[in-house]
Amino acid sequence: KQWYQRRVAITAGETPGEKPHMDTFKVDLNQCGPMVLDALLLIKNQMDPTLTFRRSCREGICGSCSMNIGGTNTLACISRIDPDVTRETKIYPLPHMYVVKDLVPDMTHFFEQYASVQPWLQRDEKIEYGATQLQQSPKEREILDGLYECILCACCSTSCPSYWWNSDKYLGPAVLLQSYRWLADSRDHKTKERLEKLADPFSVYRCHTIMNCTKTCPKGLNPGKAIAEIKKLMAKHL
Repeated sequence: KQWYQRRVAITAGETPGEKPHMDTFKVDLNQCGPMVLDALLLIKNQMDPTLTFRRSCREGICGSCSMNIGGTNTLACISRIDPDVTRETKIYPLPHMYVVKDLVPDMTHFFEQYASVQPWLQRDEKIEYGATQLQQSPKEREILDGLYECILCACCSTSCPSYWWNSDKYLGPAVLLQSYRWLADSRDHKTKERLEKLADPFSVYRCHTIMNCTKTCPKGLNPGKAIAEIKKLMAKHL
């Protein structure tokens, strides 16, 4: 049998006053699927039913199972189990976020920041949505490639040192990528208003192009480039 040893960060919660600690589980790879999420499900179903984590689609689409696996922020459902069974894999919740329990971070602040950039289409004139199409040329539509695919898993934001230090004011790579998705949309008419809301020392300019965000994105997107494009738009319009 091939045994795969995993250490999972377990937070306090089961016992009052208990400090966070690491638990170690050995998983039989002959009874387990190929992905880290499969191992976590096996652990929960057969070893420790109190183990808590988020998951939904199992296809790298919903972003629910984002966590730190082997030192890298990624999605458990698309992260393959290390074939070297002699090595231990450590799994933590996303770094520098408050933890609800075990591998579940508190995403409240993250989604409040997302809502702050008003991530929906805004037009100057009043229109009846659904009555007519708001058409784009193929070239205009192509600009949105690499932006709309973001699944808000927060892997990029929680890998960013600037976000670790200034998450109360700096919006972070994921939210700024989403912000640029609407700034770049030819159908949106509120470019200047959107940029004015970002025009302070922290919302955008805490980005120092460390590029951890782009390196860790499980969807292969480039938040660092999107932030640079926002800075260019601000220099042009403000």
